[in-house]
Amino acid sequence: MAACGGGGGETSPTPTPTPTPDGTVTISAAAGTADSRLACFKGTANAACGLRTYQIMVESFVDGDASADYNVGYGTSHHKGDLKGIISALDYIKSTGVNAIWLTPVFESIPKSGQDKWADRLDATGYFASNYFKIDPKFGTLDDARALVDEAHKRGLYVFFDGVFGHHKDNVLASPTGKSPTGGTNPVSYPGSYDFYAEVATYWIKELKIDGWRLDQAYQVPVDQWTKLRAAVEQASASVTYTNASGASVNPLGYMVGEIWDGESTIASKGYGPANAPALLSNFDFPSRYRLVQTLAVEESGTGKKPASTLKEVFSTVQAGYPNHAIPNLMLTNHDLVRFGDLLQRGGIAQPSDDAYWNRHKLAFAFMAAYSGPITLYYGDEIGQEVPGFSTQQSPTTCADAGLCDDHVSRSSALIDGVATTVGGAVGALNARQSNLKNYVATLWALRDTNPALAYGSRTHVFANSTVYVDRKDAGSNRVLLVMNTGTSEASIKLDKAAIGGIDSGLTDLEDASAVSATDGVYSFKVPALSARLLKF
Repeated sequence: MAACGGGGGETSPTPTPTPTPDGTVTISAAAGTADSRLACFKGTANAACGLRTYQIMVESFVDGDASADYNVGYGTSHHKGDLKGIISALDYIKSTGVNAIWLTPVFESIPKSGQDKWADRLDATGYFASNYFKIDPKFGTLDDARALVDEAHKRGLYVFFDGVFGHHKDNVLASPTGKSPTGGTNPVSYPGSYDFYAEVATYWIKELKIDGWRLDQAYQVPVDQWTKLRAAVEQASASVTYTNASGASVNPLGYMVGEIWDGESTIASKGYGPANAPALLSNFDFPSRYRLVQTLAVEESGTGKKPASTLKEVFSTVQAGYPNHAIPNLMLTNHDLVRFGDLLQRGGIAQPSDDAYWNRHKLAFAFMAAYSGPITLYYGDEIGQEVPGFSTQQSPTTCADAGLCDDHVSRSSALIDGVATTVGGAVGALNARQSNLKNYVATLWALRDTNPALAYGSRTHVFANSTVYVDRKDAGSNRVLLVMNTGTSEASIKLDKAAIGGIDSGLTDLEDASAVSATDGVYSFKVPALSARLLKF
């Protein structure tokens, strides 16, 4: 888990100014130098840097087919989700501003004789598949999967499957060419298992023209084997084409992103590999996610409510530990983490009835919007979804039956505007606050398309104190300031032009197009409490 961004190249920060009694913060010089060390910070043309992926937990999402149900699972959802349900939600998903979807595993999990309810629930997740070459009938058919991929591509959405290439149930069926994993079941052994998993990885690219893979527990596969698997995926992707939303014939993207839920050094060694033989080029940026959540809420352990200056560690500590070829991917939540809204409640910070609840979501998404590299949105986070009545960590002896353990509580039923969550159920409708947050996310994500500095730009740290955080992003002539106010009072900023390289030609707010002019070389502007501004200059 790493992130496209830089830690190298920073200088010692300038002394932190003391805000005046009226809350004014004066910034006279940048606190760091431009960092273009990591892949996306270099302005690479790699399309992966611009990915905005929507993660879908298939069995928890939307029930579109009454004949394809699990009816069991972890979390509090209906446990009836399927591929047709996802197809019905594609227009909504597109409206959030994303350009890709990631489905949790959809391959058949064959029950073993006499297995207990916990194995049944694991089967519903797909993470212990038995037949890697068949769509699970409880999610749908091969034709459903093909329709889903085709319909997503028509809407300009990449499609990523979830690959478990390091463990399995001990009833795995051989591949179409007779290959099988070798060694144990959790983990398997390499290089003996390589041929089987390479066949899995390339089969679905050729069969359905998927655009790549999310890779579960990627640390279970040796880095040299990831180097080979990545090459196989890239070769398969180059061998087929599909027609995209613009009517152009394109190859599948061939993106691969690893899940290594650990610190930056482990992610670097077990995911990215050495510069002379890169393994995975992208891994989820768990360490940066924790810094972000600790700043704006509390993380699962309760640690949090930290100053805005904590966000500097995303670059100076976390990303400094990644190799230069890294293309990390930042998320706020996933299916194994507690939703951000529930963490706000766990920390006693805000309830859904409070403005602060929604504004803190917006702050998190603003930081993600200015993150160089791919970002991932977990379904429901775009509307501030939470699990009503859940916030306190539940007892490990009772939480699983209730669906309220921290590592699966976010697997709640989807709320999709205009789509029934279950067959025959009521059509979903967002309230005003949910719609407002969703529209804000869509606006931010669209700005990443029109302002390459956000997704591809080098970063210069400008300023941070307990409540104000400022970064500069550059991609050629496109220059944007991220200014965040994590405090509960309005911040008045006086920014000397020297802090942004002497430029005094004016700032333009990317959200509302308002202008800020420099007077005697100083930009003066306000940032409301618990909000962010993206200012182009």
